[in-house]
Amino acid sequence: MSEESEYEAVARLWQEHLDAEFPAGLRGAERDGIDLVMLDADIAGCVTTWHDNGGFLDAERLRILRHCITELDKVLPLLMNAEELRYYMRLHRLATRLTVRPTPHQGHDG
Repeated sequence: MSEESEYEAVARLWQEHLDAEFPAGLRGAERDGIDLVMLDADIAGCVTTWHDNGGFLDAERLRILRHCITELDKVLPLLMNAEELRYYMRLHRLATRLTVRPTPHQGHDG
């Protein structure tokens, strides 16, 4: 079977993100009043929790991710550098996938 599960797809995208360097030009930067390092860290924390919990996120982390998606929607049009744009587009894909399908492994109740 060549088709990967949603969990595997997100895990692969997350590993790709972990392997990428944070864009040097954005250290300490803000766009539209949004701290880009904190935006990255907030999403990273949620993805790490999702990964550690076997593909499950609690309501608070889902709320945080939805807020981050709103911030990413403001920030992405302001990024002109291809590397910066690629980095934050990947974060947007991660956050979106986790909010659309927050519980890909439904093996247990709680």
